[in-house]
Amino acid sequence: MIKNGKGGGNTRTGLVFEGKTDLATFLNTQPHYRVIEHDVYYDDGKVAEVYKKHAFYNIFLKRLDIDWTQYISKRLLPDDSIFVLLNNRLFIIECKHQEVAGSVDEKLQTCDFKKKQYKKLMAPANIDVEYIYLLDNWFRDPKYKDVLDYIQSVGCDYYFEYIPLNRMGLPVPPELISD
Repeated sequence: MIKNGKGGGNTRTGLVFEGKTDLATFLNTQPHYRVIEHDVYYDDGKVAEVYKKHAFYNIFLKRLDIDWTQYISKRLLPDDSIFVLLNNRLFIIECKHQEVAGSVDEKLQTCDFKKKQYKKLMAPANIDVEYIYLLDNWFRDPKYKDVLDYIQSVGCDYYFEYIPLNRMGLPVPPELISD
């Protein structure tokens, strides 16, 4: 069920992040990273921008001069998003937690639609879009195999309590790289 080591606990390609805090706060606690407002710096170079929920529309899309109503009929509010300058790619990160069976199960099946909506929004700026779920361990249960396979089959991705910095094209602090 876990393809290519996704969800592993090692820090070779990413950082443990349980979705209990926002991405900006988390990155601010990592070596070499600092976040000032929405700008993400690694050492002294700006590498990305982070936006949550309404800030994605009110700041990011506004700065790009994109009127969302011209492209989609309803706002989608990302839990977190990170625009990586190094590869001109926007990563939508949705955090899903579950303790009992419920509607989150079915929400996982909407990633294809949502990714296509975000692609419509980013087309005028020529920005690529990736859609990633950050899942808690509840979703490791074998009963989610089909939905996890589906997520990948439509070009989306998932990780368990793990942010894949390499996957997003962000630098990995040398002190976090392990053999």
